[in-house]
Amino acid sequence: MHYEDLIREHAPIWPYPVSYGKESEVSCDVLVLGGGIAGCWAAIGAARKGAKVVLVEKGVTRTSGAGGSGVDHWHAACTNPASKVSPEEFTQAVIDDHQGWRCGVSQYITARESYDCLLEIEQLGVKVRDSEDEFKGADFRDEATKLLFAYDYNAKYCVRVWGSNVKSALYRECRRLGVRILNHVMVTSLLNEGGRQGARVAGATGVNTRTGEFYVLRGKAAILCMFLPQRQWIFNTELKGLYTSHRPHSASGDGHAMAWRAGARFAGLERSRRAGGGPFGYPQYGVGNTANTWYACTMVDANGKEIPWVDRDGRVLQSVAERYQPAPDQKFFLSDMARDYRYRGPRLLPDWQERVRNGEFALPIYADLPSLPEHERKALFGLMIAQEARTLIPVYWTYGQAGFDPDRDMLQHYEGSWAGVGPPQWRDSADTGGLVVDWDLRTSLDGLYAAGGQIFASGDHAYAAATGRYAGRHAGAFAAAADAPQIDRCQVEKEKARVYAAVQRERGIDWKELNAGVCKIMQDYCGEIKSEELLRIGLKWLDELEAGEAATAVARNPHELGRVLEVMNIMTNARMIIEACRARKASSGILGFLRQDYPENDPPEWRKWVTLELADGAVKVGDLPLDYDGDRVKRYATHSGL
Repeated sequence: MHYEDLIREHAPIWPYPVSYGKESEVSCDVLVLGGGIAGCWAAIGAARKGAKVVLVEKGVTRTSGAGGSGVDHWHAACTNPASKVSPEEFTQAVIDDHQGWRCGVSQYITARESYDCLLEIEQLGVKVRDSEDEFKGADFRDEATKLLFAYDYNAKYCVRVWGSNVKSALYRECRRLGVRILNHVMVTSLLNEGGRQGARVAGATGVNTRTGEFYVLRGKAAILCMFLPQRQWIFNTELKGLYTSHRPHSASGDGHAMAWRAGARFAGLERSRRAGGGPFGYPQYGVGNTANTWYACTMVDANGKEIPWVDRDGRVLQSVAERYQPAPDQKFFLSDMARDYRYRGPRLLPDWQERVRNGEFALPIYADLPSLPEHERKALFGLMIAQEARTLIPVYWTYGQAGFDPDRDMLQHYEGSWAGVGPPQWRDSADTGGLVVDWDLRTSLDGLYAAGGQIFASGDHAYAAATGRYAGRHAGAFAAAADAPQIDRCQVEKEKARVYAAVQRERGIDWKELNAGVCKIMQDYCGEIKSEELLRIGLKWLDELEAGEAATAVARNPHELGRVLEVMNIMTNARMIIEACRARKASSGILGFLRQDYPENDPPEWRKWVTLELADGAVKVGDLPLDYDGDRVKRYATHSGL
């Protein structure tokens, strides 16, 4: 018996009624595609403009997305009463720290509106203040507002929050506002008016991953709120499941792929970095370190010898409190990982790892939680680890049940924060390429807006919230003044045939094998070192994979159908990345981009965004100035819609 016949014979009975081919049509003013943090905020923003809103999510909106399991710190809250950093200063600092390679439009919107979003979720039931005075007297507490701050205790622009319930709060508000939510519906394509690539977006198509039912979704405006592509370079279901980063395992670049096919313009796709650990890593934030949520923990060696902390000038800091203060003559800092000297915060002795090799410090290294002041220890492990996305259950609860006590136990550190650094061919494109947007967060396609991880050079939880809220009110205003666009039935039928192809086959390649094949191509031909020859070979292999194995992909149920469609999108994203790598004919350290055949690093003529789009089925390459956002204060005032 063939193994596929054996699998079919012994597969469990699918628990839902299957309706392949059945079609449902849904119409609205604003179509929100993706139900994560950005999507929920976009739906709320549009609904508050009076729009009839439909939100479509391939998971379950109440818990889905990168912020579905919580948030512990709320960045860029520059307008809070205690902040000493203006939105203008913060935005410029972030852009400077990335040497210009950041989207000034979305960064400034976040700095202006992040705190407003925080106040709104407080009204929705998320705990934002230390109302029970648990941390009264702590250095990071503002007594007037009872807000708790992270990182720079002087500048006070990053707020600690009890955000494990943030998605349920946003979900309830969506329902209260009358937003129609379609869960378990995977959006498969954007529909252009008249079926013409590059034309106004008229809606979308989708498939239910439980029943297989097909959806035609009509909207006067649409907002893409899905997440960044994952699983282009690393994929292993046996060692770590789909969990190759601390991003959602279902983040397969669906929004990027469908916007690409619709003709939208992208930037920053060539940027990548060496991945941390991949399938061999440890639970995110589950080992001792000093980064992000763990900032600024005390680290000791196997003999209890403390590794010193220093400020940006190398001055050894004598107390834990000093680790959260800017250096003399420094107004504020971003983090210990900041590249720009002006914004670099305190950090561990920079050469401590070399000192380990020389025998000054003995392995293993530990995060010494018990030695921290009580307020710092409780904030780090009791608040932030307990509220951060993907740490409440796998770290806080699980470690506690196993007997871990932060008041008396240290936690071992591993190279590279939590996971170690993978080999050069293991890459990660997180927080990099995405859709080009204007000051309305509108894309190059009329009627299509973007928020969160869909925007190029994107950001964190607060960024997703602020840009989602902003895009929602602009899409709502657009829809109020727009006529309903016409959907091309031929485009719908063509997409329907593509979607159901995998369920009509009895035998073929499994989605896991197909995903692994894409990753192998990307590792071999779009790894750390790139060249025109390598990239051309990579495209050739993708062509052969698409025409060969991918055309035989099989799905035995609606869930597997969704997985197959995800991998098709992963393949599309791989092609987009390679095309962008071909288009940038210069190396760039900040972009993690090394062209063997163009080794000069960031020559002046290449300090620009390389843009790509599909026009009549062909890749069109363009460019955009790094500072295309212009005068942020004036443009925000003109476009904010407030």
